Order: sequence, then C-alpha cells, then structure tokens
Amino acid sequence: MTTTTKTADGASEPWGKTVVVEFEDGIAWVTMNRPEKKNAINVEMAQEMAQVVDALEVDERCGVLVLTGAGDSFSAGMDLKGYFGATDGLSDIERMRVYRVNGTWQWRRLLYYPKPTIAMVNGWCFGGAFTPVIACDLAIAAEEATFGLSEINWGIIPAGVVSKAVSVVMNQRAALYYVMTGENFSGAKAAGLGLVTEAVPRERLRERTRELAQTLLKKNPTALRTAKVAFKLSSEMTWEQAADYLTAKSDQMILLDPERGREQGMKQFLDDKTYRPGLGSYRRDK
Repeated sequence: MTTTTKTADGASEPWGKTVVVEFEDGIAWVTMNRPEKKNAINVEMAQEMAQVVDALEVDERCGVLVLTGAGDSFSAGMDLKGYFGATDGLSDIERMRVYRVNGTWQWRRLLYYPKPTIAMVNGWCFGGAFTPVIACDLAIAAEEATFGLSEINWGIIPAGVVSKAVSVVMNQRAALYYVMTGENFSGAKAAGLGLVTEAVPRERLRERTRELAQTLLKKNPTALRTAKVAFKLSSEMTWEQAADYLTAKSDQMILLDPERGREQGMKQFLDDKTYRPGLGSYRRDK
C-alpha cells in the first residue's frame, strides 16, 4: 500500500492534512484523519474532502474509492465547534458557501460518482456522518460499530440532508424510531435496517472490504458506472419514465464502452461457447 502526497502526474496532492489517501492495487483508501476528535468534520476537512473526491475521479490509481475513518471512529459527524461554531458568525452567503462545499463531497459527488464507492464503517458513526455512508454505493460496517442520530437529545433535528438520506435506505418506522429517540444501535443492527450492506466482525472489516473492492475492479467500469447511476436515478422516476430512460442509457453505454463489453459477451457466449451468463463475468482480456 502506498501513501503519497503527489498525483500520478507529479503534481501536489490535495490531501494530507485532515484526510489521508493510500493506494493499493486499484483501491484508494480515503481516511478521515482527525482521530483525536473522532474524525468530526470541520470546515477544513469538508474543503479537503471536496478536493479529494474531485482529484480521485481522474486518478488512474483509483478504481474503487473506500471511505473510512482513523482510529476507533468512522466519524462523529459535524464538528460543533470547528464547523457550526466556525460558521455561526459568518454572513448567510458565506455560511451557505461552506455548507455547499460540504454537501458537494458528502452527497452531490458521492451519490453519482463515476467510480464505485464503499463506506467502511469501523467505529463511531453519528449524525452528519450518515450522509456519506448512505451516498456511497455500498457500505460495510464492523458489527461492533456504533451508529446514532443523537440530534434530538440536544434539541435539534438531523438536518443537512441526513433525514432525507436515512429515508432512502431505512423504512419509515425504523428511521423515525431512531430520529425521535436518539438511541444508538450497532453495526449488526444497521445491516438489518438496511443502513449498511453488511456487517462483519471488526477483525475482518478491512479484509471483507478489500474483497468487495476487488470484485468490483474486475467488472467492466463503463457498465458498472452506468448501472449504478441508472439505478439511482430511475428509482425516482415513474415506470414509463424509467422505461424510456433505461433504454436510452443502455444504448448510450454500448456506444461509449471502449471495451465493447456487450459485443464481447455475446461472442463468447454464442460463438466461442466460453461464457455462461448468470455464472460469472465475460472474459475482459479478449
């Protein structure tokens, strides 16, 4: 695994202060790095993370982006002093500029990121940290991780887009229970609620995340990118709209795919008899 402060072309990296990026065989391990503050997101981290996701989008060393936290926490959410306190004295325009930067990386970019994204929740995950977990395509949590929407306990609501994000992956009864009680729950419970894809013992967390990332790296990247974006966008459409959109998106993908994956798969199945759909991927080395 390589930790670097230089891009592939030798330019200075936009990380290294509150965010650490390590590269390993096509995986970019992006670590929120304020362990002394439980990786709470301050203004500096929000700005740095926005630059990181932008840079990794075109960095060939990154085939899959894994988001995690340093130490015993994923993230405690928004830093009360370093984010809210730091922006309370600003004008409305200046404050909204900061909020916009944070929203840029937390959901505007991650939701439709051109590369697969995995949230690896290694420990404490509270409040505003729910948003990037949900915005990532997949999420693996340690069974022992602790999740919480504790805002109600000190007289506020899960704002930003936290409530919206939670409503996308959790059913209403379960979501409202935790929004209204502020109770904590485990990583194992989070998997049962649909908040994360799966939960594994903490000692297997990195290994399982690496396995999943390696599986994704074997897929046709054009098809993978198109499939995830098409799924997310079509979920908010009517059936008629989705039918038209998905047909057009499929045609677009076939046109843009440099691997000509559909053609390769059809040839390997119909002519070569070397590929059996449903039992694996077509051979991409042809």
